[in-house]
Amino acid sequence: MDQPSEKSLKRMWTFVRKYTEKTGTTGHPDSGVTEAVVNGLAAHVDELGRPLCPCNFYPDKKAELERSREWVCACDEMKQYKYCHCLLFVTPEGLPVTEYLPEDHEGRQVYGLVKDPTPDKGREARHKIKDKEAATQS
Repeated sequence: MDQPSEKSLKRMWTFVRKYTEKTGTTGHPDSGVTEAVVNGLAAHVDELGRPLCPCNFYPDKKAELERSREWVCACDEMKQYKYCHCLLFVTPEGLPVTEYLPEDHEGRQVYGLVKDPTPDKGREARHKIKDKEAATQS
């Protein structure tokens, strides 16, 4: 992957700083993890114009963006469940919040129950969980 532009890097570092404040999360305690994810997001901003999650594989990145915004950072899982599979937005211990995930979710299986240290922050799209559940029960 080519090095991202300074402009995109600055944009993504600003986003990460503001989003951690908004959600009550922190960056990963291993700064290399955070740097790698931010670099991937910035590279996608340069390539695609949007910060597509760099931790997933996409056969066609542009088609993924046209299909939905599910994996555009902050992704749907982060906005709904406060779960970041990239480990960009985590607890001070470096673990992703899993408290709100369905019990059968892979994050819950891997990390167990990780309580949200700041339940009063984040999850701006939690209402969509109820909408999805209602649609599947209909």
